[in-house]
Amino acid sequence: MKEGNENLRLTEAEKDLFNQVMPEDLAEIVTGGIQRRHFLKLLTVTGGALLAFQLFDNHEVFAQSLITNSTVGIENGVKVAFMVNGQKKQIEVDSRMTLLDTLRERLGLTGSKKGCDQGQCGACTVIVEGRRVLSCLTLAATCEGKSVTTIEGLANGLELHAMQAAFIKHDSFQCGYCTSGQICSAVALMTEVKNGEASYVTPDIRLPGHSLRLSDDEIRERMSGNICRCGAYPNINNAIKEVYSGKDVPQTWQFSS
Repeated sequence: MKEGNENLRLTEAEKDLFNQVMPEDLAEIVTGGIQRRHFLKLLTVTGGALLAFQLFDNHEVFAQSLITNSTVGIENGVKVAFMVNGQKKQIEVDSRMTLLDTLRERLGLTGSKKGCDQGQCGACTVIVEGRRVLSCLTLAATCEGKSVTTIEGLANGLELHAMQAAFIKHDSFQCGYCTSGQICSAVALMTEVKNGEASYVTPDIRLPGHSLRLSDDEIRERMSGNICRCGAYPNINNAIKEVYSGKDVPQTWQFSS
């Protein structure tokens, strides 16, 4: 890369490099240069091969080193093509790599959190084909041809999803670590209720699906797979209830005078 006013220009070798290891970021890098997030993602994708840049003042050597090392460590590699937040992605991953690690380490979507990594806390919840899944227990290879939505894909530009806005309004998070999973789970929950899918506490599963009502008990049961160590459950419940009903739900805290 050039010095001074031309430091945004990439050589053809560099463009080829980024097109191979980070194609989804190429346009942004060409326009605005390499940002900190690009640097960190490049380190992750290439397994630290960026150090070659410090050892060799030669972009051809640098590019070749990165391209070579980008596949190091991938055993039993499989190519996976799927939609992530409305964008088509095609990458090669280890056949044992989870969807969570793929999203975070290969695609840079770090909104989905790794909590217990055993499918018990719900922090990694994402939406696959309209249904919530635990991405830490889902192999990326099983998502071939499917549509995946993460917390980053819920908003429409600067317009928040209704569930995101309700979580903010009702102060439904404290540390925030579980929040992305909570919101994705709550969004998918709405679809389940709309489809009339019963839960453990549904009074009568023989009733037609449209007769299902999302009571407080239903919300608690359906969200029981998402754990909040901060204990924001009442506020989470109110946020979901407000989005479901379309009516304002009174905030339960009181301010001291």
